[in-house]
Amino acid sequence: MLYHLFRLMLEGRHYAYENPLFRATLAALFCFLFVLILGPRVIRQLVKYKVGDHAEFDHESLNELMRDKQRIPTMGGILIIAAIMLGTLLFADFMVFYVQLGIVCLLWLGALGAVDDWFKLTAKKRTGSRDGLKSYEKLLFQMGLAVIVGYFVYSAGQTNHAWVAGADAVESREAYRVLSVPFYKHGFSLGTAPFMLIAVLVITGTSNAVNFTDGMDGLASGCVGICALVFMILAYVVGDETVARKLLIPHVPHSGELAVMCGATLGACAGFLWYNCHPAQVFMGDTGSLPLGGVIGYIAVVTRQELMLFIVGGVFVIEAVSVMLQVWYFKTTGGRRMFRCAPLHHHYHLSGWTETQTVTRFWLLGAMFAVFALATMKLR
Repeated sequence: MLYHLFRLMLEGRHYAYENPLFRATLAALFCFLFVLILGPRVIRQLVKYKVGDHAEFDHESLNELMRDKQRIPTMGGILIIAAIMLGTLLFADFMVFYVQLGIVCLLWLGALGAVDDWFKLTAKKRTGSRDGLKSYEKLLFQMGLAVIVGYFVYSAGQTNHAWVAGADAVESREAYRVLSVPFYKHGFSLGTAPFMLIAVLVITGTSNAVNFTDGMDGLASGCVGICALVFMILAYVVGDETVARKLLIPHVPHSGELAVMCGATLGACAGFLWYNCHPAQVFMGDTGSLPLGGVIGYIAVVTRQELMLFIVGGVFVIEAVSVMLQVWYFKTTGGRRMFRCAPLHHHYHLSGWTETQTVTRFWLLGAMFAVFALATMKLR
């Protein structure tokens, strides 16, 4: 919105506002202030309507550690979604298809998370249990979105390169199909089916991994903010043909506008962290964790940096793997546990780390993964 307004006002002249990275910074600042200012009002409304949830674990000691969180309101993710959407609409070029699809991804998963949170809250009031959507129901909607997104991203990639002539057109289309691999300058060319499969795995997996990580004050919001910062840089690099060629990274036309969405995500998470840090005043719930993970996964698919996401989101990978290992070990050993509790942050909490120590150390891991990921951009 503001992007087109400034283009009309400054037509024919080159200004910093044309740079996606500059507008991403503005979006980050705007979303931070948006959440910071509206946060207390939203929290009061959530408390007023008693939108509070208390996770119940299959571990008596962990339930005892978490007993002081019973009255903290959840579904604070609606504030994050509102900030990201508004920041993106204001500072990004909304005519770019990737931006439009990113908003669809945000709203789809936000609605799914909100329904899940609401079912948990209403079920707890009626029956005393926390039954929300079944796991297969959430997976069905997540994978359905991922299939749609993967198809349109692949189709948009073909369209974006259609204007290139002759041999350059072939080279450009092939570059878009390439799966970028850290430390390897050529990558691997993908057909339609592998592209779709990777899109489904990345978007669905990242959405659920962030959901697993959202279990302590500030843990998920801090780690997502770190990922958003890295992908803000990556989206800008991939969207700029000159920089992408210099760093031997596949260039995806128009993907630079997603840097603005990443900036908005960074600012929204930072603003939310103001109220979500220990002791938390509000939780994001599935309303926030599912769309945050899904959007990061979506941007990784568009920018062809799916494998880079495994490095940048190392904390999310560890958390998700710990859950899968716990379930596998429990079933194969007849009820024994590999960890005291999964996801992994609960294991360390039960091992004697305080909640603040656990969150801070996971943030530090996230920061180191991010630094390492950025370093790999030059090592090819």
